[in-house]
Amino acid sequence: MSDLLQRVSALAKRKGFIYPSSEIYGGMANTYDYGPYGAELKENIKKLWWNKFIRSREDIYGVDSSIMINPKVWEASGHVANFGDVMVEDTVNRKRYRADHIIEDYYASIGKEEIKVDGMSAEDLNAIIEKEGLKSPDGNPLNKARKFNLLFQTEIGIIEGAGSKTYLRGEIAQGLFINFKNIMDSVHPKLPFGIGQAGKAFRNEITKGQFTFRTLEFDLMEFEYFFDPEVQDWNELFEYWKSQMNEFIALVGLDTTKLRWRIHEEHELSHYSKRTEDMEYEFPWGYKEMFGCAYRTDFDLTNHANASGQALVYTYPDGKKVVPHVIEPTFGLSRLITIILMDAYREQELENGETRVYLDLDPKIAPVNYAVFPLIKKPELQELARKIQAALVARGYYVEYDEAGTVGKRYRKQDEIGTPKCITVDFDSLEDGCVTIRDRNTTEQVRVKIEEL
Repeated sequence: MSDLLQRVSALAKRKGFIYPSSEIYGGMANTYDYGPYGAELKENIKKLWWNKFIRSREDIYGVDSSIMINPKVWEASGHVANFGDVMVEDTVNRKRYRADHIIEDYYASIGKEEIKVDGMSAEDLNAIIEKEGLKSPDGNPLNKARKFNLLFQTEIGIIEGAGSKTYLRGEIAQGLFINFKNIMDSVHPKLPFGIGQAGKAFRNEITKGQFTFRTLEFDLMEFEYFFDPEVQDWNELFEYWKSQMNEFIALVGLDTTKLRWRIHEEHELSHYSKRTEDMEYEFPWGYKEMFGCAYRTDFDLTNHANASGQALVYTYPDGKKVVPHVIEPTFGLSRLITIILMDAYREQELENGETRVYLDLDPKIAPVNYAVFPLIKKPELQELARKIQAALVARGYYVEYDEAGTVGKRYRKQDEIGTPKCITVDFDSLEDGCVTIRDRNTTEQVRVKIEEL
């Protein structure tokens, strides 16, 4: 299915998962809004993550930090100086592109997908572009590559000037590091422990993304796990958290045969990282990053301690002090939505020549858990169907009620939004107390007692 992304994005808009943002004004590149089913899908995934990594554990504490923080934070963390991509510009139409993407796309076109140049200097990227004679996607010459900072700069207050400059957060990690002392003083955790959150981040991306895979505003879920490197081997801890990330993927129901871990080469490593690995998903256009796990050492706590003058240390009962090191598992929620929709998209050819489209979503994350139908619009059937809906809602399920059109059309509607089970109330239900349950994937139907639902 070479046009899988187009089919999925069309379905997502048509069925209320994801809309192009500002569409009535012609839209805006790399921005999307989540519709009723998309918002439910996103919240279900976020809750699953929160329950696994924060609520069910005693060693990780959840926070919700501010999107705008003191700009000194971004200076100390190295983001003002180092957080950027290398950009090239089409000399004719002035379109901008990431230099590493231009080069890697070229290598992929000649069968060298394994070559990665992300993180190389502008000089090194320029040398490759000149050597290979690369042009823009429109076939025009490119200007010299140069660094482009990804932080969104804004101003606060009523007076314009340098004193009012700040940034929208380019990652959610810094809100965790600057709350290290607060967590130590208020919760008094014991090493090792983590601080985690789910929230928005913002990056002034140059490259046009594939649906929600690369956007200006996106959702992340991550935590910083603090430990004493003299007590715990960081490699063992790194492997442990990779295994926990694998477990989370199994929870959301992704096809694990399309996943791989890839180690960052030295030139790819972020300024704070000693080791980083990406969990990549195999798209029709190749493997791309979904999640990441990084060993950030004590880089952030040490830099913030030096810049703020505050002691960011852990003190043992015997008085020994240590600046903890950090393993950081990061989960890209926005790009995971694209991946899940693509992974779950199914087309089934029926005997009558029609094509049935459905989303094979895991029931734990499906936007709608059950759909309840009266066979036809008769008061006695409607009343019983509403009672069943209310009983399921009372148990915490998201349940849709639908009585419009034929039952077949209602089934198709629920198939397209990934509802696992449909429940139909008919006239026999009034006599035998049974309803028909239809399975989304197999379309098989069974009769079940109402009290056994």
